Parts: sequence; structure tokens; C-alpha cells
Amino acid sequence: MNISIIGTGSWGTANAALLATRGHAVTVWGRNAAHVEEIARTRVNARYLPGAELPASIVWTADYAKAAADADLVVLGTPSRHLEEVCRAFRPYVPKSATVVSLTKGFCPKTHRRMTEIAAEALGTEKVVALSGPSHAEEVVKGMPTAVTAASVDPFCARLVQTVWSGPGFRVYTSPDVIGVETGGAVKNVLALAVGASDGLGLGDNTRAALITRGLAEITRFACASGADPETLAGLSGAGDLIVTCTSRHSRNHAVGERLGRGETLAAITSSMNMVAEGVGNAQVVHEMAQEMGVEMPIADCVWRVCYDGYPVRAAISDLMNRPMKGEGWA
Repeated sequence: MNISIIGTGSWGTANAALLATRGHAVTVWGRNAAHVEEIARTRVNARYLPGAELPASIVWTADYAKAAADADLVVLGTPSRHLEEVCRAFRPYVPKSATVVSLTKGFCPKTHRRMTEIAAEALGTEKVVALSGPSHAEEVVKGMPTAVTAASVDPFCARLVQTVWSGPGFRVYTSPDVIGVETGGAVKNVLALAVGASDGLGLGDNTRAALITRGLAEITRFACASGADPETLAGLSGAGDLIVTCTSRHSRNHAVGERLGRGETLAAITSSMNMVAEGVGNAQVVHEMAQEMGVEMPIADCVWRVCYDGYPVRAAISDLMNRPMKGEGWA
């Protein structure tokens, strides 16, 4: 198939390599022409996925028309804050027959829409799939066994993505629950900040396990209030993605949280980073959405206070431990 990947970040690059090794014709678009030319020349994305040699068959371009020409699949791998802008720019060039696949995790800061909602409206299509789950680019590009979920209201589109992506080292399950899959992928980044902060304080395995488990309860409440199936949040795009993001050395969100726990300011941390930690922006959006829906999210609320109100991490941990006693409910 002809596959266009929009975005030269680590996850877009890893998907390009994966799909090229499946024998598909892959073209990758990047905004920065100099960066795109460097990747094409060296076959290495030194900025976002260093050390991984990329297939020679991949075409790299900064040209919108060339990137989307004759595409059967258009794969969106841009940061959430740029997704709508990029989709609108590509709308004149994306074939109406193309299926759109979103790799991006997050919510729109202004409208609180999910990424597939933004892509569908901006590109003028209903053939949209969310691909999400525990899948660090650094491991996928090395062929390490990985399993994710493809979610769409159109079962044909979900099965198409399952067929195209699945193979040795990469397994795709399908789901009709787009809300649950996308919400799990977005909110887990906020909880990973909390776990990282705990690790930065040196609080140990017990604290980490408690934050992950109760964090999953928060994600489930939040997603179900939006219309998700609770079973989805027990799967790859919920519990699976939460676990890997909260525990992996590859997790940017965990790394940001760890530095917060060690006493660095958020401004200093983000200014020093080459890549985006989606949980930082999502902390604000999730806080707003939870208040609107009346969903109790004490851990996510503490993350928001630490990030945006300068609240000390140790005080946030103390607040969580001294909340009123209750049963272990998930609803």
C-alpha cells in the first residue's frame, strides 16, 4: 500500500520503519526541510530516534503534495498541539479514499476534543482510526514484541490497520471503543508525571504501585464519564499503556515527573527537552474536563497543582495519603 506518515518524531519514524519492512511504499513528511534532508541522507533520525538505521526505501519530504500523493493510508504522528493545523494544511492533498490513522495522544486545549475528532473534522473524512497502546518507539524500531489496539467506529478501517501493521514483533487488536482507547492514551501521560515525581523523591516500589493502580481507577472513571466501556481501560490502551509509561526508561512523561520530584521547575525542564512530554499540557486539559464532568481525580489534580500552581511534590503526596478513608471503588 501507499502509506504517508505525517511527522518525523520518534513514533512516526518508528512506524515508518515498521511499515517499510512490511513491504509498503512509505513516505514521511516533516515540517523542517533541513531535518528531513538529513534523515534522507544519513538514514538515521538522530534528533528523535538516534542509533536506529532506517530502511532505504522510505521517502522523506517536506512537500505536502508529494507526501500525500496516492496515499491509501495517512498516518498522523504530530504533537497534539499541532495536529489540527497540520491536518488543515494537508486537506487539499489527502485522497478522499484514504484511511486516516492517528498515533497522537491528547486532547485539544481549547475544545477538549480527542485527536480522531480533530482529524476527522479537519481532513473532512469519517475513515479515522486511533492506534494506541504500550509501544515505545525505541523498542518497536528494534522489533521487540509489542501489542497495541486499533479503534474505530468503522470495523473495516480497524481491521485494515490490524492487517497492515500486524506481523513479526507487532500485534494489533481491534476495538470499536474509540473514546476509551484515546482517553486511556491521553490521561495516562498525566499519571506518569505523578509516578515520575514519586520516583524522583525516592519513595519506592510501594508508592509507585499505589499510584499506578489508583491512577488506573481515575482514568477509568474519567473515560466512563465520557462514554467509554470500562473493559477498554483494563486493556492495552488503558492499563497496558499506563504501566509502560509509568515504569519505562523511555518515557518522557516519567522523566519530567522525576525531575519535578528532584526539585527542578517545570519551565527549566521543558526548555531543556528536545521532544514533547504530552502529559504536561494534558494535565491542564484533564483538570478542566474532570471539573466539567464532576469526576474525582485526586492524583491528576495533584499533578495539575504541581505543574501549574507551584505546589510542592512532597505536599501533594501527603495530601493524597491523608484523604478521607473510603472503599476501593473504581466507579
